[in-house]
Amino acid sequence: MSLFLILTAVVTLLAAVAAMSLRNLVHCALMLAISFSGVAALYLQLDAEFVGFTEILVYVGAVAILIVMAILLTRSGEAPEKSVLTSGWQAGVLVTILVFLLLSWSVLHSTALPAPAAAAPHVTVKDIGDTLMTRYVLPLEIIGLMLTAAMIGAVVIAYKEEAKSSTTSSRQEAARNLIGNRLPATANIPAPVPAAPALKKEGAA
Repeated sequence: MSLFLILTAVVTLLAAVAAMSLRNLVHCALMLAISFSGVAALYLQLDAEFVGFTEILVYVGAVAILIVMAILLTRSGEAPEKSVLTSGWQAGVLVTILVFLLLSWSVLHSTALPAPAAAAPHVTVKDIGDTLMTRYVLPLEIIGLMLTAAMIGAVVIAYKEEAKSSTTSSRQEAARNLIGNRLPATANIPAPVPAAPALKKEGAA
């Protein structure tokens, strides 16, 4: 195991822990992007070029940037006033450690480790690209159309909700203005004074 692989794994784990524990959402998103980059570097070191480049393009270049842009557009990057940890975080840490130990024991005592590994097929990114653009070009185009339709549908739904909220807010504003214009005309009208009750004469039958 090389030193660079160990350093990459340590940086990836630290970035993942920071993404879960930091209070600022922008910092959490940036740490998440660093964690994705570390996972991509691990794939590249394992000679999984296609998976590594896909990790960079999809997760680092799309998902992480989308999260950062959503946080910046919604202005939700301020640190929350309350703690980000729940009351039962100790139990979550304990369960995580137990699951990690159980998985480690299962891997180390597995009977599949001593078996000789099969020779890995020599497939490059160029071969995968040629296969996608020749043999599987029709499924690739169908997936592209489906993703485009989903994106357009999301934009349409968001536009309708924004238009509905703007219409509701404009109606509420018009109602407030109408009430505000009528209020001064009736504000100076004195309230009617109730008549005093008639006193009964003494000795009346």
